[in-house]
Amino acid sequence: MAALAPSVAAVRLAVRRALTGLVGDGPVLVGCSGGADSLALAAATAFVAPRLGRRAGLVTVDHALQAGSDQRAAAVAAWAATAGFTPAEAVRVDVDGRPGGPEAAARQARYQALVEAARRHGAAALLTGHTRDDQAETVLLALARGAGPRGLAGMPPRRDLSGVPLLRPLLDVTREQTRTACAALGLTPWEDPHNTDPSYARARVRSDVLPALVRALGPAVLDNLARTARLVAADTAALDALAADALTTPAPAVPAGPAAVGGARGQTPAGVRVPEGGLSVEALAGLAPAVRTRVLHAWARELGAAPAALSHRHVAALDALVTDWRGQGATHLPGGIRVVRSAGRLSVADPLA
Repeated sequence: MAALAPSVAAVRLAVRRALTGLVGDGPVLVGCSGGADSLALAAATAFVAPRLGRRAGLVTVDHALQAGSDQRAAAVAAWAATAGFTPAEAVRVDVDGRPGGPEAAARQARYQALVEAARRHGAAALLTGHTRDDQAETVLLALARGAGPRGLAGMPPRRDLSGVPLLRPLLDVTREQTRTACAALGLTPWEDPHNTDPSYARARVRSDVLPALVRALGPAVLDNLARTARLVAADTAALDALAADALTTPAPAVPAGPAAVGGARGQTPAGVRVPEGGLSVEALAGLAPAVRTRVLHAWARELGAAPAALSHRHVAALDALVTDWRGQGATHLPGGIRVVRSAGRLSVADPLA
């Protein structure tokens, strides 16, 4: 009996860890482009899932952006059927007319199709083949655009995607390992030309920036970037939990009249909501800045501001109503929402005012 290739073992172990303890009895659905990362993930899932008593399915998305993309998608689905995936299907999506650049539009269309497929088949989870290298690229791109801690946290190994658990089992597996695993299994990955197209920022990071960093700082830089994402993600989760508690808990009673900005250092009020509606300025001012801005961001989304349109500039303007009050007028949020400070609280302005 031939020894199992270490790369194959590494990918299978990563998938087993991700699937162990998964709730629900539905299948796990692999999103597979046919590239080395998702193909290695699919092969490992086909091996691991049945041994955990779970069915595996596969969906490949045709973005219709390249000549022959329909044939590529059909070939991936055909391979999946022979590999024991049920379902094994190709789904075509329409990218035109979606917001953002071509990368963002394709990603939005792809995830929408995967979520719809997961719901259609009652899947317990979606699996995607993002690797440690993808995580390092994500951190660098976040740094370049000044995304802050949430961007530096990179891609989480698990998140909720419109009610469907999305798992990324391979975040501790390298891209080289997925390529080696495919070779060991006799699988021929599809090479997406978009991955080397310099018009895409991620492709430039992949072909130019990361290799330059490895040459200058050594190969450990990739592990260090991925580890940075994990550490920042843990801190971000803790701060998010504090912000959620503050936003869901009533503010302490204060004397009548305008509330003073300040609050005792090191003390966190019980919450920020006031019975009249809106948020207490005094309670907000008593929060640590990292918690307060998260509260304001979450509250703005709660008011109806679209997450994609809500920027640091909007949150900074809300924060100025608390910490830099000079009698300024309303802060305008996406969706035509106006927030004002009055009588010691932040509230939504009357649209007729």
